[in-house]
Amino acid sequence: MRPTISLSAALALLACASARADEPAVRLAPHRVVYDLSLASSRGSRTIESARGRIAFEFTGNACEGYALNFRQVTVLQSAETGARTSDLRTVNFESGDGHSFRFRNDTRMGEADAGQVVDGDAERGPGGSVAVRLKRPKSERLTPDGAAVFPNAQMRDVIAAAREGRSTFSENVFDGSDDGHKVYETLAVIGREIAPGVTDGLEAPARQEGLAKLRRWPVTMSYFTPGKTDGTPIYVLGFDLYENGVSRSLRLDYGDFALKGEMTQLELLPDKGCGR
Repeated sequence: MRPTISLSAALALLACASARADEPAVRLAPHRVVYDLSLASSRGSRTIESARGRIAFEFTGNACEGYALNFRQVTVLQSAETGARTSDLRTVNFESGDGHSFRFRNDTRMGEADAGQVVDGDAERGPGGSVAVRLKRPKSERLTPDGAAVFPNAQMRDVIAAAREGRSTFSENVFDGSDDGHKVYETLAVIGREIAPGVTDGLEAPARQEGLAKLRRWPVTMSYFTPGKTDGTPIYVLGFDLYENGVSRSLRLDYGDFALKGEMTQLELLPDKGCGR
């Protein structure tokens, strides 16, 4: 995932979830990746004429030590009405391997003169999946959003497990600390047909490397809703090709009035220490 929705929103019920008894556990791969952004489409009254930008992030950790994300998205939108507008989103978070705790900090700036907004806090999953949030910024407060939810990496593992099972849809509530840190989102993933390992048609050069060649992937469209309003228009929609190690390519970020596409231009698969190494 929100004026500057990102993959991290865009980006476990169990520490080592598995789709079937004969499947290995879902294991998210540490990696660094860069996507170049451009305009995919524009609609509505305030037409975006062009867009450019970049998403870059580093994802590290494992199911025992937890997962850390360092993410940045910079987007420049150009329109005749407003001229050039630059948004800069920086996210740092840490999620425990068992999916029970989550620390997050989001720094959003709209243009160089903007002082920005910082949302800083942590969250814990309690009995039944309820989420207790403690915010430090923009002001100190404690809250419990309505509904049970998981955190982002748990959600990613669950979507991969659903894809392995051959499911075409998967719904789950997620708390990712975005916006003002107050909200749980209901998500609906539509999962396309499995793409077998070794199918390289249309792949960017970074996605052709050996570390991905033996992995399956699935086209996924993830829609985010206010809970209880899944019959309406989603807040935003994120599309991507999802490998079974959690790496994504061919991004599409749909904000309603316009959509961006993200082409993978760099990918470095980092050493996977695993658990107990």
